[in-house]
Amino acid sequence: MLLHTVTPLKQYALPRLAVHTPLWIGLLLSISLTGCQQWVKPTVPSATHLPTSTPTAIPTQFQLTGKIGVRTPQQSGSAFYAWGQEDQRFAIELSGALGIGQTRIEGGNGKFSLENSNTGYLEADTPEALLQRATGWQAPISQLPRWVMGVAIAADSPATYDSQMRLATLSEQGWQVRFDYLDTSQPKRPSRLVMTQPLIDPAGQPAGENRVTLTIQTRQER
Repeated sequence: MLLHTVTPLKQYALPRLAVHTPLWIGLLLSISLTGCQQWVKPTVPSATHLPTSTPTAIPTQFQLTGKIGVRTPQQSGSAFYAWGQEDQRFAIELSGALGIGQTRIEGGNGKFSLENSNTGYLEADTPEALLQRATGWQAPISQLPRWVMGVAIAADSPATYDSQMRLATLSEQGWQVRFDYLDTSQPKRPSRLVMTQPLIDPAGQPAGENRVTLTIQTRQER
């Protein structure tokens, strides 16, 4: 079978890192829909409001590093990640935690690839499909480039804003997201995202939740 490769990012290609697990993979680990559990649409705040304009511009290029903590009804763990983005292209280096091993994920031009010592090389047309093939899990991967900037995917998604008109809470595509602003050098960008996805069992009863805590320790934007 012919395997394609993704051209590395010129400005934002990431070095091989000796760190723990991933942004996307860690996220997936935390976000996995296991067994017969399904997500249930969360209850959204009754009092929401939308700003008249996007509070901050979205950069076309950025680099993030940080830590991710993941918890599902079956497992929990934490890891480090490094992520470079250039327009729609990205490269992520991960390693270590939860048995994933050294991992590199790349995407762009509608093609996404993942390679590590456990799975070998995989490709898919979407990052969600790729990660589902690699692990059997599902996660809101495509939403993260906007969420880490403190911006919703859709303007009409139920949301609340703080006194500085920064996104504080968001309910979008089955996830509830809380945004924390801890870094005074980047006052308009979140330093931490807490993402939760309620689960129900086949009988329609609550079955816990998937929870992802993404901490952004360094950020560079262009």
